[in-house]
Amino acid sequence: MQDTLLTIDGLSAGTEDKPILHDIHLELGSGQTHVLMGPNGAGKSTLGHVIMGDPSYQVTSGSITFDGADITDLTSDKRSLAGIFLSYQAPVEVPGVPLYSFLRTICQMRPELKTTARKFRERVGQICEQLELSDSFLMRELNVGFSGGEKKKVEMLQLLLLQPKLAILDETDSGLDVDALSIVSRGIEAYRAQCDGTLLVITHNTRILERLDVDRTHVMVRGHLVAEGDASLVGEIDASGFSRFEDELAAKGGVA
Repeated sequence: MQDTLLTIDGLSAGTEDKPILHDIHLELGSGQTHVLMGPNGAGKSTLGHVIMGDPSYQVTSGSITFDGADITDLTSDKRSLAGIFLSYQAPVEVPGVPLYSFLRTICQMRPELKTTARKFRERVGQICEQLELSDSFLMRELNVGFSGGEKKKVEMLQLLLLQPKLAILDETDSGLDVDALSIVSRGIEAYRAQCDGTLLVITHNTRILERLDVDRTHVMVRGHLVAEGDASLVGEIDASGFSRFEDELAAKGGVA
């Protein structure tokens, strides 16, 4: 029987003046790959941020259980230390903080990742080579002046270095050219092969999914999870879009 890593039970959340997520129920098994799809503005990214504990959003009902512990009220840093990773749709620039120092600091905060300076340099160098990311980026300020593709590679670098139990990838394919998408896809494949971690891939198109073995597909419309299925559901969405799901939700009176 598949162990459950993440359980979301009756979760509703939003900002101070706007409800966004409505009665979400979701389970992710250890080692599985789940896909969350839906049209723009459906609330997909919000769900990822709420799982990560982003203080911009407030949980108004329901709970989040991760690896057997209730994390509904935990801060994002504690969720990160517990093994949750969120790849942002638009990674922020952090002036004054070299990428290498940032990576070294976050690894030192994780007891299982602590190592000597030499072994750390070797490990980071190996991952940079794997992602075709020049090690000159390590001395640059975090994401400052990086292209969209370079920022996404840096996030894959963090993913492979931190080896989280759960990786939430929010629109990782957004704005990538074919070459960058291929490299990022290799990074995701390496994470699955090396860590056997759980993936939640948030996207509104299917490009990033072509090289992934998907266990479950979920569809979100207007903050509601409206459908769930196996990998074949991705193909249906690719062919027909989200109109059917939007119409079904409207027929049920499910408007945000």
